[in-house]
Amino acid sequence: MRRSSRMKKSEGGSISDKIILYTLIGIAVLALIVFAILMYSKNINDEVKDSTMTLEQMAKASENEDETQSTGTEIGKSINEVQQENNTTNSTNTNNSNMLNTSNTTNTQNTSTNTTNNVTNETNANTTTNNTETQTKETKKELSFQKPVEGDIVREYAKDNLIYSNTLEEWTTHLGIDIKADKTTVVKSAEAGTVKSIKNDPRYGLTVVVEHADNFQTIYSNLLTSEFVVEGETIEKGQAIGTVGNTAVFEIADEPHLHFEILKDNVQVDPSIYIK
Repeated sequence: MRRSSRMKKSEGGSISDKIILYTLIGIAVLALIVFAILMYSKNINDEVKDSTMTLEQMAKASENEDETQSTGTEIGKSINEVQQENNTTNSTNTNNSNMLNTSNTTNTQNTSTNTTNNVTNETNANTTTNNTETQTKETKKELSFQKPVEGDIVREYAKDNLIYSNTLEEWTTHLGIDIKADKTTVVKSAEAGTVKSIKNDPRYGLTVVVEHADNFQTIYSNLLTSEFVVEGETIEKGQAIGTVGNTAVFEIADEPHLHFEILKDNVQVDPSIYIK
């Protein structure tokens, strides 16, 4: 009995020992596997770092090589080359300065020319204006009136005072002059102009009106005929207009004469002042 119980205890103890042993072995294997994994990871990290450093070193090496080449090129230049480059630079700067000076000189000359031209244009304009004014004055001076017919003035111009009318038998104004002349005496234009109208005036009979420069008009009344001109015709100074008659109702009691008036700006003025 004791022997069998001992055998059972020994068998139970061996089983427990085996379990413990296997457990320890499994733990050891796991530890080895974990250690191996850690070592492998470390090696990979080291390789990555090494490769990264290598790239950075290559980049730095490339930069250093460029700087070395650039420096070497500058250092490798001879003194003559450097002097030539300096001379070229100075020549370029000098040319640029000359171009700027030339441009400034040209601009100054252009400004001076423009100023001179403006002064000249103003002078010419003033001269033209003065010439025009002078010509206008000369034209006004040249405008003069001659007597339409030769003869004595038998009735004067009377605007502010009264004169006696034999026909009307009363004192009245007289806005022209009466020049004595025989019937059929030729009446001539007192100045160059344009025939404005030919009409039968109810007071002064057959009448011719001529327009002149400077807003002047001349009126020839008490005519017998006006066969020498037509309305709208341009006539010269001294050109025949008609003949003396006795057709003026307001002056029919007087001897044959020409009733002559001058208007300035449509207002009657004294013809004696303008006749030369």
